[in-house]
Amino acid sequence: MRKLVYSMLVSLDGYVTAPEGGLAWARPDEDLHRVANREQRETELTLYGRRMWETMAAHWPTADQDMESPEYEREFARIWQASEKVVFSKSLDEVSGNTRLVREDPVEEIRKLKDQHGGPMSIGGPTLAAGAIRAGLVDEFRLFLHPVVLGGGLPFLPPLDEPLELTLVDEQRLASGVTYLTYVT
Repeated sequence: MRKLVYSMLVSLDGYVTAPEGGLAWARPDEDLHRVANREQRETELTLYGRRMWETMAAHWPTADQDMESPEYEREFARIWQASEKVVFSKSLDEVSGNTRLVREDPVEEIRKLKDQHGGPMSIGGPTLAAGAIRAGLVDEFRLFLHPVVLGGGLPFLPPLDEPLELTLVDEQRLASGVTYLTYVT
């Protein structure tokens, strides 16, 4: 059975976007990118909802060609471009690159993907992750916890009917003040 990892940039009060939807609050410095690059390199399959896909697809397909960007960002772009991706959307007509579009129920498809042999999968975007979390499909939670309070926005975690007990297995403090936390179920 494959492991499913949910990893995002998160504010101290638990949001992944500001109230207006932006990410200007995030601190994606070299340390953070090195960790994100390692995560992406170790991931065999990345799962996206429509909004997260559109955010990623707007920048990373050509980011490796921007010679003014730091090498660690261009490295992430190359890793991302080569990785297999699945996008769950009923409104998109097509996706590009090494990506497959799925219109069926995300939870059922994720369950099928988890039952296959293979390397770790990651899930990107809190809306898509919410269904997988409620269904008990997420094995690991990785937070890039930023020292900022947003006061609102899109939450990292959905409301749950019962508490979800997690165990902290790794903690790394980055120079920017971001703390990288890994919890397992």
